[in-house]
Amino acid sequence: MEAVIFDLDGTLWDSTEEVARAWNEVLAGRTDIAKTVTPEELKGEFGKPLQEIIANVFPEIQEEERESFTEAILSYQNKKMEEADCLRYPHMEETIQTLSKQYRLFIVSNCQAGYIEAFLKNTGLGEYITDFTCPGDTGMLKAENIRYIMKKHRLQRAVYVGDTRGDEAACKEADIPMIYAAYGFGWVEDAHEQISDLQELQGILDKF
Repeated sequence: MEAVIFDLDGTLWDSTEEVARAWNEVLAGRTDIAKTVTPEELKGEFGKPLQEIIANVFPEIQEEERESFTEAILSYQNKKMEEADCLRYPHMEETIQTLSKQYRLFIVSNCQAGYIEAFLKNTGLGEYITDFTCPGDTGMLKAENIRYIMKKHRLQRAVYVGDTRGDEAACKEADIPMIYAAYGFGWVEDAHEQISDLQELQGILDKF
């Protein structure tokens, strides 16, 4: 095994409470949207393509306004996430640091440009991550971005760690084994392995 590719939300941290707070701060400045976003609502949406999330959470936003609204709310979110007190899953930092000594580590998430950078600034883990990408950077969704990372870095043997059915589908499409983070936001039917804590990764990776 050469590399481990991580999902972000629901796998490395849970930012839903802080993201909901950021979104609600933006909404408080608008008189045309009488809505409060909850962390529980976001947990059911994270992992989906951004356009789908915005359409689901804000159906009242007209399509012609959706792009500018999305840009405004996500730009504000990115800035807040650089210092927000997001929930870091147990043993996340030490697992990343330990695994980086043996494997190249990557992040591929269905998020907006700037969000992974905000996570790395918040956690100080940038030096341990070889590379990352997302639809906001490439215009491609998760399966294509997994293939993009593998081709760019000439990876022959890698594994993906994620927590949702969308991750499972992307791994099958990209033909890469998946390790299911069972503590995350979703569930899967056919992962190669399962973990209940990130520190279990080391032992499981030895099997590949």
